[in-house]
Amino acid sequence: MDFSRWVFLIFIFISISAIPTWSVSSLSSRELSEIPSNFLDFANKSEVFDWIVGVRRRIHENPELGYEELETSKLIREELDNLGISYNYPFATTGIVGFIGSGKPPFVAIRADMDALPMQEMVDWEHKSRNPGKMHACGHDAHVAMLLGAAKILQEHRNILKGTVALVFQPAEEGGGGAKKMIDAGALENVEAIFGLHVNPNFPLGKVSSRPGPFLAGSGFFEAVISGRGGHAAIPQHSIDPILAASNVIVSLQHLVSREADPLDSQVVTVAKFQGGGAFNVIPDSVTIGGTFRAFSKESFLQLRQRIEEVIVGQAAVQRCNATVDFHTKDKPFFPPTVNDKNLHKHFQRVAGDMLGNDNVKDMEPLMGSEDFAFYQEVIPGYFYLLGMQDETNENPASVHSPHFKINEEALPYGAALQASLAIRYLLEAQPQVPSSSINDHDEL
Repeated sequence: MDFSRWVFLIFIFISISAIPTWSVSSLSSRELSEIPSNFLDFANKSEVFDWIVGVRRRIHENPELGYEELETSKLIREELDNLGISYNYPFATTGIVGFIGSGKPPFVAIRADMDALPMQEMVDWEHKSRNPGKMHACGHDAHVAMLLGAAKILQEHRNILKGTVALVFQPAEEGGGGAKKMIDAGALENVEAIFGLHVNPNFPLGKVSSRPGPFLAGSGFFEAVISGRGGHAAIPQHSIDPILAASNVIVSLQHLVSREADPLDSQVVTVAKFQGGGAFNVIPDSVTIGGTFRAFSKESFLQLRQRIEEVIVGQAAVQRCNATVDFHTKDKPFFPPTVNDKNLHKHFQRVAGDMLGNDNVKDMEPLMGSEDFAFYQEVIPGYFYLLGMQDETNENPASVHSPHFKINEEALPYGAALQASLAIRYLLEAQPQVPSSSINDHDEL
């Protein structure tokens, strides 16, 4: 073989070797561990930070309730267009799913909820809600901004992506069951795992917390109308008093937890609504009560539901009243318990530890709050965690769902970088091998 042919073959070998691959072997373990901190540095660049904050403030000024997030959805699509990220729209009326990567497996998703709450904002600042009676009092404006921030980070670093990241922008988390409708519309097609977060005003900035297994409770609502016969309060024997009947119902409902539930199986039944009568001397014809019930297992939850109806109807009958019970499942579907996948918990600890330091990644006790992220976890492995945002000067922050709730915008880069890191490290480290013949490629990429 002559010298020129040897030179040609060597040149071809060097050229092929220089082509970047999607293999995890192209990154060393040290380089993998540096991804989260590098992403956080990127998110903290002044131009990136200012952009994320600006997005959040624009959303905060224009809060929209569940399935009404038309302008919020439009803003998201415009930003995805600006980033050069393809997406499918609509899902569940206003939802969006964007795609970054090859359009081929493996697929992993990161999710944000978009809807606001029906309350008047009581925080006076430059970017206060412009929609009377509506407010982003649960941080969903920050969640959307952080997911767009994660999208920007991933798009900037797409050369090291292996597979595809799905960006799930979901409507109607606040009782509307938007996650379930996103699933029914095919938003999780081919997705193997999903990550979600929620801001936590009572946890320090730069720290995160979660746990494996049951994390948040399953929840439902109930409303009952207890009907008797009204009359003058001075002659109660001529009436059938629904207020007395409702009072006995409420006391008996408390016995479901104190005397029927396993003390080691946390459950809650709370009556938070009692409406009946409008005068001091008139027994009304009917009383309406309502509340919520919660449990960490599906079996306990369904048992509570059954017993709530039995107790309301039975106790009303003891007082000679009739009762009807409505669980409002059409408008407020039952939320299953939020149960974090144990393998994803280990993944979260590694990635968050690499970004924040292991001392800033905390395990926590379960909470009786609920999240419709749980619907995703019924279909695929999922992981949900809380992002601290309390600063040193904010000793007594307002809780979520308070009209005085405020976002510490210094937390936005943390959420954006961590969501992006969880997704890309999952694709590089933790994904199983999936036969390509069983996957529908996303040609729109």
